[in-house]
Amino acid sequence: MTHPLIPQVLEIAETIAAPLGIEVVGAVMHTNKSPVVLRVDIRNQTQHTGLNDCEQMSYALEEALDQADFIPHAYVLEVSSPGIDRQLSSDREFIAFRGFTIAIDTNPPYKGKQSWQGQLVKRDQQALVINLKGRSVSIPLEQVVKVELA
Repeated sequence: MTHPLIPQVLEIAETIAAPLGIEVVGAVMHTNKSPVVLRVDIRNQTQHTGLNDCEQMSYALEEALDQADFIPHAYVLEVSSPGIDRQLSSDREFIAFRGFTIAIDTNPPYKGKQSWQGQLVKRDQQALVINLKGRSVSIPLEQVVKVELA
């Protein structure tokens, strides 16, 4: 379940990210840590996401969150790239990583295969569609157990 403050964090983060050429991929608040950790994942829209991107976003977001002052407790802000071997789950992630290579595990196997790898085309209510060497493969969602960046 998403923390109730995440929509406000995302709204502020997206406003800051756009002029920097950065896309906000997601945010999560780890309330089981002391102090609480607010992690915002970003990606550079034109090149590999680097430390400079994370640093720029972190400074700008920290200032904006301090000014907005809606987080009622102490927290640590982490801005990072989602990285490789990251599982995709939200609609936002499936849109943000369209065109990226993904690895899919299915159960039961789909068309005799349990593991698939291809470029993400889309995910809708029925299927996950990948481009496999120029051929479109539509894998039923009820058979997909894991999707991660490859």
